[in-house]
Amino acid sequence: QVQLVESGGGLVQPGGSLRLACATSGPSAGAIFKSMAWYRQAPGKQREWVARITAAGSTEYADSLKGRFTISRGGPKNTVYLQMNSLQPDDTGVYSCSNGLNWGQGTQVTVSS
Repeated sequence: QVQLVESGGGLVQPGGSLRLACATSGPSAGAIFKSMAWYRQAPGKQREWVARITAAGSTEYADSLKGRFTISRGGPKNTVYLQMNSLQPDDTGVYSCSNGLNWGQGTQVTVSS
């Protein structure tokens, strides 16, 4: 089965940075890359879309995050990254990645003083 595993979350102070990673495993993992997206869900709120990267490498971001977050991919397995800068308390939540068919378990990001 195809599995997506997020990592890189943690506790960071406002203004700090974190880099999340989404690794794909399973049959033919990384052999074909179509698109990948990051989502997040804050406590008591619905899941929201964060960023997307296509097979061609084009990127899209939620308006509120554009300029602070950067999505990218690299390595033989096309690991997808999310660089998060100038983090704010409102960025707190569980961040998950998806390839449109599968979802990872998520990684917790907490921004607090």
